[in-house]
Amino acid sequence: MDIRIFRKKDGGIVQLVDKEIMQDWPVELPLIFIEYIREKQLKTYNDSKVEKEVSNYLDEILKDVAVPRLISVLEGNNAEETISALERIEELSKKNIEMTRPIKPYLDILLKNNNKRIGKLAQNISNNFQKDERNKELAKKRKIMREKEKEFLIGKISGGEYAKIRKEYLTLKE
Repeated sequence: MDIRIFRKKDGGIVQLVDKEIMQDWPVELPLIFIEYIREKQLKTYNDSKVEKEVSNYLDEILKDVAVPRLISVLEGNNAEETISALERIEELSKKNIEMTRPIKPYLDILLKNNNKRIGKLAQNISNNFQKDERNKELAKKRKIMREKEKEFLIGKISGGEYAKIRKEYLTLKE
C-alpha cells in the first residue's frame, strides 16, 4: 500500500504516504515531512481521534524510518553521502531550524569527525541552533522589556529600575 488512510468522524479522510515508501526518500525528507504535518496540518484535521492517530503514526515514522536512516548516514563510513545529507540539512536549518531538531544530538559526534567538510557543516548547523536559541531568548527579553516600558510610562517602576532592565536587555541584544 502506498498511502495510509485515517477516517474522520465527519466522513472525510486524511491520507499520508506509507512509511515503506519513505525508505527510498533522501535521508532528511522524512524529518521534514513529520515536522510539516505536526506544525502545519495536524490542527486542521478538526478531529481529535484522527489527530492522535496521525501523531502516533508520525512517531512511528520517526522511530522506524527517519531516525534509523539518519543515524545510518551520519554514523556511516560514506563521507560523500554524509556530506550530501548535511548540506541539505544545513540549508533546511537556515530556513526552518525546528525541522532539523532530530539531528541535534548527533552534532557533537559530527563535530569531531576527521573529515573537515563534515566538521564544518556540523559546525554551521550547530551555529544555526545557537542563533535560534539566542533569538528565542531575545524574544522573551523583548516581551519583558515592553511590559517594563509600559510600567515605567505609567509610573509603576522608577527610572533607575527601568534603566537597569534596559541595560540588561541591550547587553543581551549585542
